Amino acid sequence: MSVFPKISLRLEVENYLKAGFMNKEILSALGKQEAERRFEMLLHNLSHPPSFTTVRVNTHLASVQHVKNLLFDELQKQFNGLSFPVLQHPDLQDVLLIPVIGPRKNIKQQTCEVIVGAQCGSAVLRGAHVYVPGIVSASKFMKGGDDVSVYSDIKGKCKKGAKEFDGTKIFLGNGISELSRKEIFSGLPELKGVGVRMTEPVYLSPSFDNVLPSYLFLQNLPSAVVSHVLDPQPGEKILDLCAAPGGKTTHIAALMHDQGEVIALDKISKKVEKIKQNALLLGLNSIRAFCFDGTKALKLDMVKDTDGEPPFLPESFDRILLDAPCSGMGQRPNMACTWTLKEVMSYQPLQRKLFTVAVELLKPGGMLVYSTCTVTLAENEEQVAWALEAFPGLQLQHQDPQVGGEGMLGAGLSPEQLKRLQRFDPSAMRSLDRDIGSLRDASIEDLVWLANKDCIGFFIAKFVKCKSTQ
Repeated sequence: MSVFPKISLRLEVENYLKAGFMNKEILSALGKQEAERRFEMLLHNLSHPPSFTTVRVNTHLASVQHVKNLLFDELQKQFNGLSFPVLQHPDLQDVLLIPVIGPRKNIKQQTCEVIVGAQCGSAVLRGAHVYVPGIVSASKFMKGGDDVSVYSDIKGKCKKGAKEFDGTKIFLGNGISELSRKEIFSGLPELKGVGVRMTEPVYLSPSFDNVLPSYLFLQNLPSAVVSHVLDPQPGEKILDLCAAPGGKTTHIAALMHDQGEVIALDKISKKVEKIKQNALLLGLNSIRAFCFDGTKALKLDMVKDTDGEPPFLPESFDRILLDAPCSGMGQRPNMACTWTLKEVMSYQPLQRKLFTVAVELLKPGGMLVYSTCTVTLAENEEQVAWALEAFPGLQLQHQDPQVGGEGMLGAGLSPEQLKRLQRFDPSAMRSLDRDIGSLRDASIEDLVWLANKDCIGFFIAKFVKCKSTQ
């Protein structure tokens, strides 16, 4: 059931998305009415959180069963003895699934209000507490320890420090303020901790703030699928071309048993530091992270490689992951996106530049996995069609594990080619209310099926380089 309005988009962006989801191939296969129904479901589901929280176990340091037991005990503490199931994904053995309960409709709203930004609001819906930097407004007399209701300013209209706000706001649940209004808006830059501790969220989802940090990595389900599809092997040299914040990088290293070399690139230095911190926290030594622009990662002169640092000589890597910068239109929950059509469409050329570099850096016989967290045809299936035409030496590969659905019609790909893609499509099913009772009645198979279907929008393609491009 929909408790929030559908995602708010600029009309030009909504029309652009609609044109993709109602292209000629789809209309011919589904009919106009069914295509329209699916597009509306997409818009509604994007504003709601997925049905499950997904965490990846760092198998480099501990067994999945050991961490599963620790997590079960932690959740019982968080939810005062309420027994939450923790499921191991049958096709992704290092992934654990925790159901999200909600939406809960009988929460009494408080007179004292805290308004948060849309990004902070999305995090709250996925189990986070409210951190001070995310707070935009608080009621005039709010003190530390007050019961407060938390709302998201999805349109970004609330002024920082306002004492009340009558604009469009979405109720996220209740909590207890850790600080007074005066302390929150004192202007002290070091105030970065929890501002409101959520006690009655609309969606009941575990908080992973400092929970088993060396053993667990919070990661969307399709993001965990990607590294398994890449299938890195011990001793190989692997490139993660756009690596921040390092979830897939560290997963690749763990799947290789930390044997071999994983090169991680990102052009923003703070993000590179985050990759290094995550590698250290998870005890992984095979990762080398560099602050470097992936579009310039190919060494154009054929002088000998210098100490394994970028740029790299052609055909240097056994496998490459290109988790490309994208419009992010598959992220959930996302109640509002203020991007212009020009911004949404700006990623396709950048993705092609990065893809071209990746092909050149890949050894003959090597594997290239391309992924995005968006739902647009232009950044996904159209990119596959372009790549197969631009690089005749590439072949599309079957993916294992196959957890998502097949690719979307509209880019001229054959039925066989579409089956070799994975598209995680938020329009694939209606978002359902979930309570403890319905979880107890459901089979494990049904819950896993739901986790696979009701997740973020995501896309994966896998290629093999059949012959040298040199």
